[in-house]
Amino acid sequence: MNATMKYILVTGGVISGIGKGIIASSVGTILKSCGLHVTAIKIDPYINIDAGTFSPYEHGEVFVLDDGGEVDLDLGNYERFLDIRLTRDNNLTTGKIYQSVINKERRGDYLGKTVQVVPHITDAIQDWVMKQAKVPVDDDGMEPQVCVIELGGTVGDIESMPFIEAFRQFQFKAKRENFCNIHVSLVPQPSATGEQKTKPTQNSVRELRGLGISPDLIMCRCSTPLDNSVKEKISMFCHVQPEQVICVHDVSSIYRVPLLLEDQGVVNYFCRRLDLPIESRPRKMLTKWKEMSDRSDRLLEHCSIALVGKYTKFSDSYASVIKALEHSALAISQKLEVKYIDSADLEPATLQEEPVKYHEAWQKLCSADGILVPGGFGVRGTEGKMHAISWARKQKKPFLGVCLGMQLAVCEFARNVLGWADANSTEFDPESKHPVVIDMPEHNPGQMGGTMRLGKRRTIFKTKSSILRKLYGDADHVDERHRHRFEVNPELKQHFEEKGFHFVGQDMEGERMEIIELEDHPYFVGVQYHPEFTSRPIKPSPPYFGLLLAAAGKLHSYLQKGCRLSPRDTYSDHSGSSSPDSEIAEFKLPSLSQD
Repeated sequence: MNATMKYILVTGGVISGIGKGIIASSVGTILKSCGLHVTAIKIDPYINIDAGTFSPYEHGEVFVLDDGGEVDLDLGNYERFLDIRLTRDNNLTTGKIYQSVINKERRGDYLGKTVQVVPHITDAIQDWVMKQAKVPVDDDGMEPQVCVIELGGTVGDIESMPFIEAFRQFQFKAKRENFCNIHVSLVPQPSATGEQKTKPTQNSVRELRGLGISPDLIMCRCSTPLDNSVKEKISMFCHVQPEQVICVHDVSSIYRVPLLLEDQGVVNYFCRRLDLPIESRPRKMLTKWKEMSDRSDRLLEHCSIALVGKYTKFSDSYASVIKALEHSALAISQKLEVKYIDSADLEPATLQEEPVKYHEAWQKLCSADGILVPGGFGVRGTEGKMHAISWARKQKKPFLGVCLGMQLAVCEFARNVLGWADANSTEFDPESKHPVVIDMPEHNPGQMGGTMRLGKRRTIFKTKSSILRKLYGDADHVDERHRHRFEVNPELKQHFEEKGFHFVGQDMEGERMEIIELEDHPYFVGVQYHPEFTSRPIKPSPPYFGLLLAAAGKLHSYLQKGCRLSPRDTYSDHSGSSSPDSEIAEFKLPSLSQD
């Protein structure tokens, strides 16, 4: 087998946020289904070094990788779709590239040359991509054969110019049969006439060709399937064959996108164009995706989860959290309804100022089957979150607290059960007499970026009887991803344990409290880590899975049956999985630890 790397560059036109990430992930998925090893790189033309300092309103959530890299949420899509584990260098930003070139210049590596965008920056981009493409991302440690590169932003933006120029040069360096371009464009359908307009696509492709890159596939984002006449028009004006125009219309679930591309012969096109080493046997892997999307369309039973947070106006702020809930709901054949509640609306102050808002928020909370308090930073809305936690605790409603959500559950218990009225996190009240959540020793308060406990860390279970331990397949320990600056104060642990509030998971040294569970409650769990980052469509994250099982009233019987689902809830075992080696015979949650 020839070992040359194949590169697929995904660019976008007309508007940003057009769905390049899902399309790049889907292309990777259908190639992986053919038995290829696929990796992915996301290029963000912004100058920030990483996504760690973004507000969730700015760019959606910050996704955390095993190595602690804080990256764009598209890398979350790649990991979930392709079931791979990426590193911080799979996310390339203008800031990182310029920083690396400037460091070399200061060291004197350029020997007195004038350092310029071309060739120095463009060479640095190409070197970075070639080096990163070789890094293994699968559990088997094999070097990837295909690298999907997504260039963020829109073609023609000033900031993405050096990247476009780098790839214009790169296509000759890599040779034609190893490099191709997918251009994702918008085909709007103005309601006045109802016809699909090709002009934005024409302009966008013309601009791309003017910059020296000719698209091999034009993927058209549209609300309804493309008319043939529109396809032919795009083909004629954009200098491609009609079969190179792919229609990606709005579908019921993102799991349908790989199937949509597969149906339009995208794999066969790549096989010819990139000379890929694929046997022409029928591919059954996508059966599992089809089952997933069929199931999500057919679900009858509903399950509602109240998501109590402070960025609820923009659902991308909680992208991975919502995906983890969806994976879990799908696994037990429930249609998920997420009720977004702005935690500030639950606070008594809102009752004074906007009583209607207050009552609506409480109505939503009380009618939900389960309650989730996700991570976050800053004091705003924390009292509201504690009110929600208190309600879940007293009403025996299934509850999951993640990161800050767990810390607030500790504060709530300290105030209302232990009677420490001023119990708080030193993040919100540095003067508290009962600091139940404190600064971590290694936290450096002077710096905003990258000063947290970040990335994959091990948690050890301290007891056999923990619900979460059973959900993790009775593991002794789990490896999950962290992103936090504060932690539960280990010195006060005893007071909680005496009242049935147990710290069932701790870090290797036994100093950090990682998992809490409450006695005599159907499901009251808090985790210091972020389990949503390792949730996969076919392997939902155990803490979220437990929340949905409990919310649907199925947790007890699931644990009784030794953590097995009823046959109607499992995925078929004959559908070759997305990773060629991991056929899942029965849907038993694997332990997430990789030694």
